[in-house]
Amino acid sequence: MTRQGNVGVRLRRAQPLELAALSDLCLRSKAIWGYDAAFLRACRAELTLTPRDLEVSHVPVAECAGTIVGVAQVSVTAAEASLDKLFVEPAAIRGGTGRRLFEWCIEAARADGARTLVIEADPGAAPFYRRMGARDAGLVPSGSVPGRVLPLLKLDL
Repeated sequence: MTRQGNVGVRLRRAQPLELAALSDLCLRSKAIWGYDAAFLRACRAELTLTPRDLEVSHVPVAECAGTIVGVAQVSVTAAEASLDKLFVEPAAIRGGTGRRLFEWCIEAARADGARTLVIEADPGAAPFYRRMGARDAGLVPSGSVPGRVLPLLKLDL
């Protein structure tokens, strides 16, 4: 797959039968930061999408020519939304898919009444979110790896 930008990419809601493939995409995308197999195993549960996720959050999928190239997840609680996942197929990174998914999540959060988007970012992905307008708001413990901390970013909606 070439990095052609957004040409031919369409966004749609995830389907239950795709959850395993989407979870695998999350792990492949996470691996681009050079993490070893043990680290990725530790992250598997947190990066796995479940049928419940489809019921309680927004899960958009980016698709190009019938192939899934990205997935995101945003949850909204009152005035605050949480970007739970945003992953792009490694071959499609830097082609605009992440930006499209991020913008979709912002619009979904706004439509649900959120005024702030909170992002617990992988350190490697934090610069992307900063380019999208998010600001640093501290550090938070990793949900997967004890003792590890992650950048916390926020975006006013």
